[in-house]
Amino acid sequence: MFVFYRVSTMRIITARTFLLVGAFLLVLYLCKDFSDHKTGHLYLDVRENDSKIRQTTTNNSYVYSWPNCQQNMSAANITDFNKLPGHIQDFLYYQHCRHFPMLLDIPDKCGGADRSAEVFLLLVIKSSPVNYDRREVLRKTWAKERLHNGIWIRRLFISGTMDSGYEKKRLNKLLELEQREYNDILQWDFSDSFYNLTLKQILFLEWMERNCPKARFLLNGDDDVFANTDNMVEYLKGLMDNDGSKHLFTGQLIENTKPVRWSQSKYFIPVQVQESESYPPYCGGGGFLLSGYTALVIYNMSLSSTIHPIDDAYMGMCLAKAGLAPASHIGVKTLGLDVPSSKVDGYDPCYYKDMLLVHRFLPAHMYLMWHSIHDPHLKCGLEKQLV
Repeated sequence: MFVFYRVSTMRIITARTFLLVGAFLLVLYLCKDFSDHKTGHLYLDVRENDSKIRQTTTNNSYVYSWPNCQQNMSAANITDFNKLPGHIQDFLYYQHCRHFPMLLDIPDKCGGADRSAEVFLLLVIKSSPVNYDRREVLRKTWAKERLHNGIWIRRLFISGTMDSGYEKKRLNKLLELEQREYNDILQWDFSDSFYNLTLKQILFLEWMERNCPKARFLLNGDDDVFANTDNMVEYLKGLMDNDGSKHLFTGQLIENTKPVRWSQSKYFIPVQVQESESYPPYCGGGGFLLSGYTALVIYNMSLSSTIHPIDDAYMGMCLAKAGLAPASHIGVKTLGLDVPSSKVDGYDPCYYKDMLLVHRFLPAHMYLMWHSIHDPHLKCGLEKQLV
């Protein structure tokens, strides 16, 4: 009887042990599954100089972000710093900053780094958060993503942030909503101001090197230019022996210029920012065309070049540092188009149909002009005179 009881007890203990082990393993499995689901496969990638948080997307591309850049308080020791305008002081405080938190990203815009050569023309459009009406018109006109004669045209708006508090949140929400619908915005958390246009360029070029290094050509322009992107594609396709892998940087050439020393000017550059009295040749920043090769050369030169607040002049500085030069194109008018007489319509589409780019346009005029130059019944020149 004692033996039977002991055997039965042992069987019960063994059975309970198996049940406890099984339950423990089940809990471990469920916890692991819940943990994997909850973390969304987030992981930390630490490099030599920067700690960057990457979040995987469905096709193994990454979203990059950085911590906020801190003021360089030693800038206040610059000679006559207190006499400089506030926006110049702010620029000097943050001149060293090259990384900012990324709020909106599209790492797969070009199909991934390896497939980015499929993008023939990448439209890179500088746009402040508040310029919603401009972006909407461009999406319907010259910046519409499309396949033109077998050539892919892709679109990106690059932006910072504006204002503070609730208004900043509202504008950021606006861009977020646009991103959901159009998937065409890169945004960083820095002040979107005139003196930060160069920073915006550098941040984009860094993004390009990571996500779109093989794009053939780029249009770099403002959101108030009229660009005939169909003409641009035909011009770029007609280049001899250049598929984007050689130097190209063309627009309205500006030469023999120097920093503006008048403190009331929008373009004011005090000697505390630049001592030199001259700029190398550059193309007007309203809009210019460049090859993917040249874009990456400029980025590499920028890594060892102090940031200058005038963005188009800075592009010229980087080109000069690389031993390259910008070129003039008669079809690019960043200073506006001169019409032959004040008695004729300055927005006659016949003046624009053969151009590449003209600065500047209101959204309504942009919409009208795009449809006017594509009107199959448009008659110009001798043909117009005979009607």
